[in-house]
Amino acid sequence: MTIFDRFRLDGKRALITGGSRGLGRAMAQALAEAGADLILVSRSQESLDQARVELTATGRKITCLAADIELPENAEKTCERVLAEHGPVDILINNVGGRRENIALEAQSLAEWRRLFDLNLTNLVVCTRVLGKPMLERGWGRVINIASICGEIAGRNIHGRHYETAKAAVVGFTRALAADWAPRGVTVNAISPGPFLTDANRRWFRERPEFQKEVEGYIPMGRLGGPDEIGPLAVYLASAASAYMTGATLTIDGGYTLW
Repeated sequence: MTIFDRFRLDGKRALITGGSRGLGRAMAQALAEAGADLILVSRSQESLDQARVELTATGRKITCLAADIELPENAEKTCERVLAEHGPVDILINNVGGRRENIALEAQSLAEWRRLFDLNLTNLVVCTRVLGKPMLERGWGRVINIASICGEIAGRNIHGRHYETAKAAVVGFTRALAADWAPRGVTVNAISPGPFLTDANRRWFRERPEFQKEVEGYIPMGRLGGPDEIGPLAVYLASAASAYMTGATLTIDGGYTLW
């Protein structure tokens, strides 16, 4: 087996939550090009249809499921449906999440805190539990959790600390579960992205035009990341190339957290 063969994903099935756009879409492209068949889960049927058309060119099987997994019970039902209709998943990328609300803690209701915490943490735990069980039974699997540099630091000049809290918990969950599942052949790692020029961030920048230059000023590389730049890291963690890595959180942020 050559070094490049270790990165191939032929014969593997990957499920990506939030996989029809943004970083999820970019990781879907990378995994498909490496040989994986895909199951994409997203709230938007329109974006799923577009992703399917674009990804068909890779020659891989692309399955799209429109589902809102923000609620943990919806996440559980969706994952159970995947197993019943499409069979076991080899690679799980828990990508759904987002700040959603730029609101100070003292102004945030308990209901909103719980809703956003479920969005950024609980659905991830549920998907991992349901889809990870068959991985353990087979003795092979890859779980990749999308955390954030906001799990290590507080975002500057923006509110919504549910996000920092939940993403820090994602890192803790990743480490603890990795220890439990390592002897059973399933690795659990996390990717911690910094600022990327996704559609969601474009929305923030439209609302606060000065914010993009401000953020870029915090990054040693002087720019935001392109979504396609996260794809190779996802392929590494999904493949045999990362066989000896588990419990790790890999930061990709242009150097933002160096200062």
